[in-house]
Amino acid sequence: MTTEVRVPTLGESVTEATVATWFKKPGDAVQVDEMLCELETDKVTVEVPAPAAGTMGEIVAAEGDTVGVNALLATIEAGAGAQTSAKADAPAKAAKESSNDSSGGNVDVMVPTLGESVTEATVSTWFKKVGDNVSQDEMLCELETDKVSVEVPAPAAGTLTEILAQEGETVQANGKLAVLSGAADGAVEPAQRPAAETASSGDAKTAEPRKGEDAPSAKKAMAEAGLNPDQVKGTGRDGRVMKDDVARAVAAGATASAATTAAPAAPAATPRAPVPAEDAAREERVKMTRLRQTIARRLKDSQNTAAMLTTYNEVDMTAVMELRNEYKEEFVKKHGVKLGFMSFFTKACCHALREVPEVNAEIDGTDIVYKNFVHMGIAAGTPTGLVVPVIRDADSMSFATIEKAIAEKGARARDGKLSMAEMQGGTFTISNGGVYGSLMSSPILNPPQSGILGMHKIQDRPMAINGEVVIRPMMYLALSYDHRIVDGKGAVTFLVRVKEALEDPRRLLMDL
Repeated sequence: MTTEVRVPTLGESVTEATVATWFKKPGDAVQVDEMLCELETDKVTVEVPAPAAGTMGEIVAAEGDTVGVNALLATIEAGAGAQTSAKADAPAKAAKESSNDSSGGNVDVMVPTLGESVTEATVSTWFKKVGDNVSQDEMLCELETDKVSVEVPAPAAGTLTEILAQEGETVQANGKLAVLSGAADGAVEPAQRPAAETASSGDAKTAEPRKGEDAPSAKKAMAEAGLNPDQVKGTGRDGRVMKDDVARAVAAGATASAATTAAPAAPAATPRAPVPAEDAAREERVKMTRLRQTIARRLKDSQNTAAMLTTYNEVDMTAVMELRNEYKEEFVKKHGVKLGFMSFFTKACCHALREVPEVNAEIDGTDIVYKNFVHMGIAAGTPTGLVVPVIRDADSMSFATIEKAIAEKGARARDGKLSMAEMQGGTFTISNGGVYGSLMSSPILNPPQSGILGMHKIQDRPMAINGEVVIRPMMYLALSYDHRIVDGKGAVTFLVRVKEALEDPRRLLMDL
């Protein structure tokens, strides 16, 4: 039986990719979900897992080839190849081979699927220690990636006999975390791993990861930019340099050739000024989480890439507050969720985006991609940092549906349960600094989006209305936008339409 390996979905608006690296060659044995190759698109790196176990057959698309979505990459032949490999690797895989033995063997605890283009994670917390008994599906540890936390359940009941990745260590996708042994009675002695495997694991913890073959597109880009691999920090598997790594190095002002440069390379960050010993003794140094590092990098990349400007306005919240107070009890009874302000702002933004579509667009090379839909990002603060869950097709939702989606996504964000898919594909973002008391701020764009609306604190202020001074609940609004595709007129028009819709919500019903 022959199984076809095809190019998976590559992401919104992405139709082709380059074959970067093959991890297997014809004749190799493969297991289900074992990584076969890595594809590189303009935006992400995609790993292709084996859809079935067997022997690697023909490789149709070689490294460096460009392939379209659903194109044939290779074939897998079922049968003897996998058996031959299993026999050859028996000493190293004995524990795993016996994992289904009801008499009590070893079960490997592996890193689960981390999400599209995510190849590694950091072990955040172990909930169990060596010697503890565990039940099937009981949480063993928590992993932290650039965007989400992933809990790892026990694949079977037994005793935790070995932890291979300690807290703080970085693990690769599909890597081994720990070993379970026997029934959950603590009677089974920890299994000894083969000497070769033990040495390999120890080396992996102390030695630097081996740098693999750089992506073909990255080699071409480095040649065109006059860079050598030592000048580019690789983010691919095993430290391979990818195409976007070269782009970042060029943007950072990498020199044309390290061989002709006598001066030492500049440090990645400005060195910290000397601290007096008496002050240093009272400091606490904590390593940034992967999420915080990603937030910092993305925000800085946004400032470096986009021509970002911010325009401001203010809105009288009287009408929205009166409408909300009048119907909030009926709203809860009928829909089972509270009527908040976010649904009004979401509706107002969707209304304004129809009139000013460039605020809902993005730049892709020399093209502008206009979106005929609104996937609304709602920024949410969590104990580990800011995340932006996405409400898809918010422009077609009712107030109740929006409120339910916001409540559900917010709860999942606070609990660290959001998946990668739930934070991808946003076209516009709303950030509410008012919940923390902010009166005025300039939000930073969430790339590749071209607009973000900043909400702020509602504060009673004296306003001149029809020649009289009255007290009104006012809120400052801030729209940050990418001036490369959004002109000042469009940005101001968008913000005025949001203001008008909030000050007279009936305009939303009349589509005015």
